[in-house]
Amino acid sequence: MKATWILPDGREITAEVKEGLNLMEAAVANNIPNVIGECGGNLSCATCHVYVSDDWSDRTGPAGDFEDPMLDVAEAERRPTSRLSCQLKMSPALDGIVLIVPQP
Repeated sequence: MKATWILPDGREITAEVKEGLNLMEAAVANNIPNVIGECGGNLSCATCHVYVSDDWSDRTGPAGDFEDPMLDVAEAERRPTSRLSCQLKMSPALDGIVLIVPQP
């Protein structure tokens, strides 16, 4: 399964992601700039904030109860498709997902 991150400068990085791995871990493993994951996916830092491409936002669903308030403290502007990538787990339904990395 694959995920693509679009960087602020327009470059795209596509990587293989194993089923069940969260997309923050996949981003860190693939050296995606500006996706840090300081808290290790514990919903306490918002440093893995991404925008889900409009084409994919229906498949990822809305932010959860604990994720939602963390998006308010993310460094980059919150948008309707904002998600913490630590809360997005790769699955067959997300194969090919496109995530936009915000400008820091």
